Amino acid sequence: MPNRPDRSRSDKNRPARGNQARPDRTASRSSDSVRPKKHLGQHFLKEVRIAERIAGLLSGHGNYQKVLEIGPGTGVLTQYLLKDERFETHVVEIDTESVVYLRQHFPQLDGRIMEGDFLEIKPSDLWTEPFAVIGNFPYNISSQIFFKILDIRDRVPEVACMLQREVAQRIASPPGNKDYGILSVLLQAWYDIKYEFTVEPGVFNPPPKVHSGVISLRRNAVETLGCDERRFVQVVKQGFNNRRKTLRNALKSLNLPETMLTHPLLDKRAEQLSVADFVELTNLASPTYPDRIDFYDLNK
Repeated sequence: MPNRPDRSRSDKNRPARGNQARPDRTASRSSDSVRPKKHLGQHFLKEVRIAERIAGLLSGHGNYQKVLEIGPGTGVLTQYLLKDERFETHVVEIDTESVVYLRQHFPQLDGRIMEGDFLEIKPSDLWTEPFAVIGNFPYNISSQIFFKILDIRDRVPEVACMLQREVAQRIASPPGNKDYGILSVLLQAWYDIKYEFTVEPGVFNPPPKVHSGVISLRRNAVETLGCDERRFVQVVKQGFNNRRKTLRNALKSLNLPETMLTHPLLDKRAEQLSVADFVELTNLASPTYPDRIDFYDLNK
């Protein structure tokens, strides 16, 4: 695999704080008029210091100027993004009440609010230039959001997000760990990922029943996996769907060629293989599918 880019966070990438007005240190009382919707998986963040910390994870890696926040709610995170003069912040919000609130309280977002479901936005309707993705992702659709990001990975050099802690840990987990899984491999193939910090339930309205985790993803130098992507996903999914079995048994349904059945990688379980190992297995498995796939459609 190509060398990974430097993940150090230099102070020169931070916005100047000098004479900038500071955002409110507490969430606005008027935001109480926006009710969290259970069917949308909404848990509004109340602790602004956490929001400021998440916003500070954006480094500008990949030389982007635009930032897309998914599910801004009442703008607790948005206020810090708008203060960062390096970026032009846009938001996508499905909740009508939240859209009304954002338009009333954040005039800087005029013309920058996409009202609707991020999962329903066509990739062609997004920018052709690089942009970062950030947000407090709804727990129930966080995996789907990542599959969609994979489809536009060449346009998304950086992601910073909060999601259910177990999912965040799984995405950032290295090989050999019980948390390591399908989404770990698929995302780590294209991104360098870091688990940043854990967030307690009590800082949300309403409090979720689980802890949250914040992760950052930065696009690596990989331009092509060097194998058929559809076959790669098949091998990864099949391996982890039978993760207690050795890959020799887990991959039986893929009708692997006889010539690879003695390969030493097949003596291992899926959680023991790196991205490079899965690429090697894919190439040995004689791909018969198109090279590039739509990850999001595959996940439906």
